[in-house]
Amino acid sequence: MAAHPIGVHVGPGLTEDNELDAGGPLARAAEMDADGVQVFLADPQGWTAPRPRPDAEALQAGDVMVVVHAPYVLNVATTNNRIRIPSRKLLDKHAQAAAAIGARGMVVHGGHVLAKDDPAAGVDNWRKTFARQAESGGFAVPLLIENTAGGGNAMARDLEAIARLWEVVGEFGAGFVLDTCHAWAAGWDLGTAVDDVRAITGRVDLVHLNNSRDPAGSSRDRHAPLGDGEIPTELLVEVARAADCPVVLETPGDAASHAAEIELLRSALT
Repeated sequence: MAAHPIGVHVGPGLTEDNELDAGGPLARAAEMDADGVQVFLADPQGWTAPRPRPDAEALQAGDVMVVVHAPYVLNVATTNNRIRIPSRKLLDKHAQAAAAIGARGMVVHGGHVLAKDDPAAGVDNWRKTFARQAESGGFAVPLLIENTAGGGNAMARDLEAIARLWEVVGEFGAGFVLDTCHAWAAGWDLGTAVDDVRAITGRVDLVHLNNSRDPAGSSRDRHAPLGDGEIPTELLVEVARAADCPVVLETPGDAASHAAEIELLRSALT
């Protein structure tokens, strides 16, 4: 595996019958000459638990970096018990399933609280999530919390909010994912974003390197190809260089366009 692998988000890579779709994630990685893949283990918009994958042994044994993305619906920060409690349980199940395929870590969004709630309640719910899991040995893979694009009551949109969150989750070894489109949408300065995050968390474990279809500060999460968006491509490359960690592309496009993006990045970062 490359020292700083460049991966691509490929979705589940499975059919509805839990069979490999056109060879699965490893075939997609080979097609794009990618060093890694980011996968879902179940419907990202649903509450179903992951099933054992037919390519689990191949993913574990291979030299392709594997990152899992938790379902979007999970929200362990909310004060709504009907969302928070199932979210905690499913987060554990997905982490176990991620470990079964040799994943380096699992990306999870920071979540949010209701408009009427104090964000401090969401921070404390994150603390309880890690503390309760620690009682049974912790999560099976590192949890990598990702910054989000919008929402006034979001746990990980603003740097100040991330600082409050890290005061309680940092001791549990939580990792951080810097999404460039989300940071741009939230009005961050991408020129200093890596240093700004590290000053708070002490780490950047993964970069979701995505361009944006919208202007800075728009609060809109609409990804664009690396070379075709509102963020200068050179600035995206600088973020990847400063972070000096694995990168995953979540950009729209086909295999050929992703292969070109990977080649561009490799050349620029060499």
